[in-house]
Amino acid sequence: MVEDHPGDVRLAVEALKESEVENRLNVARDGEEGLAFLRREGRFADAPRPDLVLLDLNLTRKDGRELLADIKMDSRLRGLPVIVLTTSSADEDIQRSYDLHANCYIVKPAGLDELFRVMRWIVEFWFSVAALPPVP
Repeated sequence: MVEDHPGDVRLAVEALKESEVENRLNVARDGEEGLAFLRREGRFADAPRPDLVLLDLNLTRKDGRELLADIKMDSRLRGLPVIVLTTSSADEDIQRSYDLHANCYIVKPAGLDELFRVMRWIVEFWFSVAALPPVP
């Protein structure tokens, strides 16, 4: 998860704990840290390769749109599924995310129960239904 809002990270952690699918959440706090984590650079040299990325668009240092473009232009990362999970419901953000090859775009729900439902759906779909590329 690449998310700079601690409250959203905390809610995601709680929602994922309720999932029946085993999962582990790693968090990068901004776009630059997210890219370093995914590329296993610097202090992230031993970071696990994620099965998918939950990406907020409104990040510090490197915004989510830039990070998404970097991921999809990197031959080692481009197959990694990226789910944009953000507060923006702007048509231009949705279109740009898909133009940059996001695999899914979800507007963060306002309510706690709805957020938990969405997180369960993400885990169930991406880890129980979808066939994911092998992790190198």
